[in-house]
Amino acid sequence: MKSNFKFSTCVFLLFGTLIGCASTLHKTGISLERYRSDLDTKSIVVEEIIWKYTERPGNGETLLVVHGFGGDKDHWTRFSRHLPKNIRVIAPDLPGFGETSKPEGISYTQEAQAIRLQKFTEAIGLKDFHIAGNSMGGGIAGIFAAKFPKQVKSLILFDNAGIKSPTPSEMQTIELSGKESPLLVKDKEDFDRLLRFTFVKPPYLPSFLKSYFAEKSVANREWNAHILKQIRKEGYILETQLDKIQAPCLTIWGKEDKVIHYSVMEVLEKKLKTKLETVLLENMGHAPMIEDPKLSAKLVQDWIFNGTTK
Repeated sequence: MKSNFKFSTCVFLLFGTLIGCASTLHKTGISLERYRSDLDTKSIVVEEIIWKYTERPGNGETLLVVHGFGGDKDHWTRFSRHLPKNIRVIAPDLPGFGETSKPEGISYTQEAQAIRLQKFTEAIGLKDFHIAGNSMGGGIAGIFAAKFPKQVKSLILFDNAGIKSPTPSEMQTIELSGKESPLLVKDKEDFDRLLRFTFVKPPYLPSFLKSYFAEKSVANREWNAHILKQIRKEGYILETQLDKIQAPCLTIWGKEDKVIHYSVMEVLEKKLKTKLETVLLENMGHAPMIEDPKLSAKLVQDWIFNGTTK
């Protein structure tokens, strides 16, 4: 693994020397990561929104994965690499994020995104599949399962939003005190603070990639604040729809999550009427599929092939 990483880093540096462009360097790195995960990059227009997504072909089960707030489809790239080759993986950029269109004047609530996501699945011909989501994406995946139960074979939640935690998280405490959300980045140096807040062990990023992501986060600050305000106003929308979910559910949570406290799993256990399996991961933060993609993929793999039928 270390030798592969060193090789990848050398490739990035070589391209940086030849091209001298941070943006091109970033695109080269992301392309290499997708290539190693057998992911193709595709696009489709659905109701005037241009969706960008990655897809790994497979002749078995289909898994649709939904990123969280401020994220994009590549939050699932390394995770996808560790899944069996026969699992088809589809990872879209939600409207407003990544490379997908960002129309102004429309709603970006979790409920509105779930409805758009259903239209996206119809457009690419998905009929029944497993759906996984992280944070905001988990809230969207849960709402999707509640609204469109015939399409969802199982629901997989990674530290999901949309449900009020009995124990407030560190982020909730900060926001209730009137301070700005820790999810918004004010400058390049603040990006390191966000990484420490989100992960127990932040994934290693070469300096040029970290700089690129930091600059991107700062540039998107006002736009992300606009979307976050809508989500906060929407409230704990998933919690009101838990009784409508019919699919079996796997919930995976990082015990050290500062964004959303793992006590949300207590609410799921009380209100979800379907089969529920919970996994609490020690020394893990808000996005297990990024922090430990291999372990996360193994849990999802076991669930898809064994857990949903028991």
